[in-house]
Amino acid sequence: MLDFGIPRKVTDGNTQLFRTARAGLSARYLTALRRHLGDRRAGKGNRAQSMGRAALAGGMATLDLAIMHEEAVVALAPSHDFTDARNGPLKRAGVFFTNALMPIEAAQRATRETNGHLRQRNEMLRVHTADLATGNRRLEREIKRRKAGEEAVIKVKEQYRQLLLQSHVMQKKLRRMTHQIILAQEEERKEISRELHDEVVQTLVGINVQLSALGKGASVGLHALKEKIALTQRLVENSVNAVHRFARELRPAVLDDLGLIPALHTYCKGLAARKNIKIDLKAFSGVEGLGSAKRTVLYRVAQEALTNVVRHAQATQASVEIREVPGRVRMEISDDGRSFPVEQTLQARNPNRLGLLGMRERVEMVFGTLAIKSVPGKGTTVCAEIPSNREKIKK
Repeated sequence: MLDFGIPRKVTDGNTQLFRTARAGLSARYLTALRRHLGDRRAGKGNRAQSMGRAALAGGMATLDLAIMHEEAVVALAPSHDFTDARNGPLKRAGVFFTNALMPIEAAQRATRETNGHLRQRNEMLRVHTADLATGNRRLEREIKRRKAGEEAVIKVKEQYRQLLLQSHVMQKKLRRMTHQIILAQEEERKEISRELHDEVVQTLVGINVQLSALGKGASVGLHALKEKIALTQRLVENSVNAVHRFARELRPAVLDDLGLIPALHTYCKGLAARKNIKIDLKAFSGVEGLGSAKRTVLYRVAQEALTNVVRHAQATQASVEIREVPGRVRMEISDDGRSFPVEQTLQARNPNRLGLLGMRERVEMVFGTLAIKSVPGKGTTVCAEIPSNREKIKK
């Protein structure tokens, strides 16, 4: 038996109804076939096609119709001679069955065509779905790329904003530091002016008074004249010493003429004598092989550090040590005086920090580093390290 693909969806509750309808249709089919066999004039098959349409409306398939036809033929066998297969009732019964199948076949053909169209549509849908999936993947990649680009732009904007804020902060710090430097310069000039007035000018005035007295006192004795001349000579010597001290503090000639070690020795000796403090100096001779800029940096750092010692630390002794480390020259200035908060001082808004910042700037100009360590009860140590194999200066 053949099944042409028209399914019957019958639930358990509808089984009895389907059987009843099939029995009624079988009786009708038997009646229609009997009439067809008895009426030789019926040749168009309208009665058979009507039965096929009824079977199709009842949800029957080709197999169901074939069973009904077979049952009808069996029922009609006693009254009809089906032995003549060429022109007898059997052939006419076959024509009836064929005509009855036409509506079902037409429906199945339409169903097959519909299924074919559906398969084509499904294939097109699959292709379009694949294309859409590919497009979606490309779109997702593009979205990710653009999102990454947007995130990068946002990140760059944030970095730019931070840099701009830092620039504004640095500008404010620079203006504040410039103001402090100007104030410090003015204070230094006042001090130099005061020193010149109190020492050099007063000494020169004293010399002038003594010379005037010498001019008017021709009648004095030789001993008194010698005393006045000796006093005048001492005044001249003090003036010369004061001028030399100012010159050394501004730029010691011995640094250019003899080198760093003699210049530091002279400075430490003079500072120790004036401020009543003990200063030890140790240095290796190879430091004189550095360029002029680096030797000047080391001298200024030592000068500023020792000045801070005698001004603020209340120390009794200090030391300056210059030694060689791999690829660098290290200078340490230590004292046994009072300590101070280094970071807090560097961040404070006061002129006292300018010396510390100045030391750091000088050291960084020659690609060096500066570290300051101050511990209560142990004093302060300033450590400057500069490269020993490079003579470049930051512009």
